[in-house]
Amino acid sequence: MNFSSKIIAAGLICAAGVAFAKEGVQNPVVKTRMDTMGVIRANTGILGDMAGGKAAFDADKAAEAAAALAAAANTIPQVFEANETDPVSEAKPEIWANFDDFSTKADALYKAAQAVDTSSLDTLKAGMGGVGGACKECHTTYRIQTN
Repeated sequence: MNFSSKIIAAGLICAAGVAFAKEGVQNPVVKTRMDTMGVIRANTGILGDMAGGKAAFDADKAAEAAAALAAAANTIPQVFEANETDPVSEAKPEIWANFDDFSTKADALYKAAQAVDTSSLDTLKAGMGGVGGACKECHTTYRIQTN
């Protein structure tokens, strides 16, 4: 990842803390995890809106979002490494019981995000299936479902 992508990702992680933090989270480790997932959610949303026709396709914005998504996904094992919880956490205890599998699933998201071709709307649409599949695969097993 180039330097500008790292800067974009770091900025989004910081900004996402305000935009996506769950109310009442007390544990700073859990807050960091939630902030990271917020960056993933925000950038997946940007790409998904473009792919779904809710937003105009912009190759530059799509490339930035895909890079930020990949950068955040690449940190998932590190931010989940500590087995800590908080009443508002959506992380299942199975994460730490099966950390190798969890990390493999996180790596699948990272690779799917890296593989997204943002050069055209059609290639973006094609790549989003892998991103969505990776998210679902992990969330089905390791995320507490909330309404």
